[in-house]
Amino acid sequence: IIHEDEDIIVIDKPSGLLTVATDKEKRKTAYAMLSDYVKSQDPQNKIFIIHRLDRETSGLLMFAKNDKIKHQIQETWETTIAERTYVAVVEGQVEPPEGTVVSWLTESKALIVYSSQNPQHGKKAITHYKKLRDNQLYSLVQLNLETGKKHQIRVHMQAINHPVVGDDKYGASANPLKRMGLHAQVLAFTHPKTGKLCRFETAIPGKFLRLFAAAKKS
Repeated sequence: IIHEDEDIIVIDKPSGLLTVATDKEKRKTAYAMLSDYVKSQDPQNKIFIIHRLDRETSGLLMFAKNDKIKHQIQETWETTIAERTYVAVVEGQVEPPEGTVVSWLTESKALIVYSSQNPQHGKKAITHYKKLRDNQLYSLVQLNLETGKKHQIRVHMQAINHPVVGDDKYGASANPLKRMGLHAQVLAFTHPKTGKLCRFETAIPGKFLRLFAAAKKS
């Protein structure tokens, strides 16, 4: 838990942990663990999901403690969320070192998201990226989301031929981290009750950085 008040809990989710239950996994989820935590304080307490991170993505994830706050944030998401920044390890040397990916995303019945340059095909998604460091095989990039669509970063990195490492669903061939190389680093939002700007930041995972430190030594 990174932050907790009477309305909101922000956690730093580890890679490999589901946000919510699936048919195969009911108990070992961030939602279940937080639900147990708040019920230990008062059996009447509940947790509400505001947004999700993929199982293999680590980083900042926010939950509400009541239904009203959940709906308030979800319904005003575009204006409430001030910043969502991720870091990713992607395949190849990203050039140019910074830029913006714009496309329209649609999800198939097989739950795979596709990117198109046709505005008639799906919902508009905008990702800004900046390369922080690279080596012969990989780049460490910082990604800022202007829109928050499902699998947006993963699909956009694939679209520019630099898939996120470990993401075989969207084109990765390498898995040097033994996990998907995506981490939600910064989450900033206007608190729905106080109106104050809340900003939380986590460190870039050491595993990500060691991949580039090792290359420097060699």
